[in-house]
Amino acid sequence: MSEKTVFTRIIDRELPAEILFENEHIIVIKDIHPDAPIHWLGITKHPYTSLDALLSDGDNRDLLWELLNTLANLAHEHGLKERGYRIVSNIGLDAHQIVPHMHIHLLGGERLQMKDPHPKEA
Repeated sequence: MSEKTVFTRIIDRELPAEILFENEHIIVIKDIHPDAPIHWLGITKHPYTSLDALLSDGDNRDLLWELLNTLANLAHEHGLKERGYRIVSNIGLDAHQIVPHMHIHLLGGERLQMKDPHPKEA
């Protein structure tokens, strides 16, 4: 049996978390190390290791829709619709995926920084 991820331990109530939403398939919590004033994590209760793993399982693709729809509804309920928000899923080490358990970040509450894709030459 593999070791539980921090998200599995939160789902199993072994670790505390501020829960914004939960049903039988997903849980949405506040990130304890936020990168923006609003930084939530939408987590699948099934321990897929990443978005790629979830999409590879053809029987559960509707789970992604449920997760994204829930995050969007929460964002709208918390007043983020007008100014905007960001949805991110890091996949793998090069993308800085720290926890090998499918989760999506929702960030907002301020103007978010972006790396300039076309930096000016000096």
